[in-house]
Amino acid sequence: MPAVTIVGMQWGDEGKGKITDLLASEAEMVVRYQGGNNAGHTVVVNDEEFKLHLIPSGILYKDVVCVLGNGVVINPRVLLEEMEGLTKRGIDLSNLRISDRAQVIMPYHPVLDRLEEEARTAWRIGTTGKGIGPAYVDKYSRYDAIRFVDFIDEDYFRERLKEVVEVKNRVLKKVYNHPGFDCEEIFEEYREYAKALRPLVTDTSLLVYDAIKAGRKVLLEGAQGTLLDIDHGTFPFVSSSNPTAGGASAGTGVGPTMIEQVAGVIKAYTTRVGEGPFPTELSGDEAKCLREGRGREYGVTTGRPRRCGWFDAVIARYAARINGVTSIIITKLDVLDEFDTIKICTGYKYRGEILRDFPASLRILAECEPVFEEVPGWKQDITGIRDYDALPTEAKRYLERLAELTGAPISLVSVGWEREDTIVKTPIW
Repeated sequence: MPAVTIVGMQWGDEGKGKITDLLASEAEMVVRYQGGNNAGHTVVVNDEEFKLHLIPSGILYKDVVCVLGNGVVINPRVLLEEMEGLTKRGIDLSNLRISDRAQVIMPYHPVLDRLEEEARTAWRIGTTGKGIGPAYVDKYSRYDAIRFVDFIDEDYFRERLKEVVEVKNRVLKKVYNHPGFDCEEIFEEYREYAKALRPLVTDTSLLVYDAIKAGRKVLLEGAQGTLLDIDHGTFPFVSSSNPTAGGASAGTGVGPTMIEQVAGVIKAYTTRVGEGPFPTELSGDEAKCLREGRGREYGVTTGRPRRCGWFDAVIARYAARINGVTSIIITKLDVLDEFDTIKICTGYKYRGEILRDFPASLRILAECEPVFEEVPGWKQDITGIRDYDALPTEAKRYLERLAELTGAPISLVSVGWEREDTIVKTPIW
């Protein structure tokens, strides 16, 4: 059976963690294909909350193989801390694997991340400061990158580290007046991380390929969302990798013909963390209702409050097209239970013209005003509903309108935080 890719269709935080965890109940392998510990996935099981930053959401199932693919940048200290936290809560990590081609985040990466952001007087992107961007910069510049295959080779790691730290220290001292790093101190600390992680490192491209060829159910999991994609997002207020479906193939090492479905996860409204234009953004009581109520709209990684707004169908259509979405998964529909009327953005008004397609220019996007249509709310608690036909008529009409505007059918609808709070309209597997 070819693989299924899960992608976010907004600015991240769409609820991919819960959906991946749900689908992992039937999967045999879950593969994370990009990003780093700047991501945060929240999974709630039996009122117990798990916040995952690096480890794939399928880890809560004992028999599911969980893979960190070559497209991920990994902070080994953070990974080991996350592993330790899960182990203490009784989670079995024996099926965790790390790509030998994945990049290592070193201690100078977060420092450079913060210093570069602080040095800017304008165009700050709102980085999490986790070192993700600088690690990807090193990857694509090639000279200063350290892969896991090098990291677990102690002699070669020492040799490479000495060369790289000399370069980083010159930049830190001359550009940022930072004292720099002691190479031997880093080596002594990171050699212990390497020893602990060495048994997990393997050729995961081959591992994933063999699983798909054997007909196993494989789920490819992205972090962030389409509007944070380095190529297709609201550049430069984006991440440093490709969370779109195209990144799944490159970030796992399997060909695109081995991916059968792309399921797009999208909230029943829109949120964003960080800087940049947000056409449907709300303020006042409406934004507070979305953020403070059931929505709990605060970043898993940073704790920052998320900006909230009405559903943006321009973004949804764009994300469906960019990702080749085969179905959409609507999350947090229950958050809208309290609204008398709900708005949907169907287009943008720009200098007297109506735009139906998402513009590349942030200057244009910043001037866009949303064109709204209003629909009636359902004004009842839907969290206990498990059958699509049992939803209130107004809720079904709202969902059908979102599907129509997006251009893709609905497969799942999430109506709460728990794993079980999900309506299966059309099965993914």
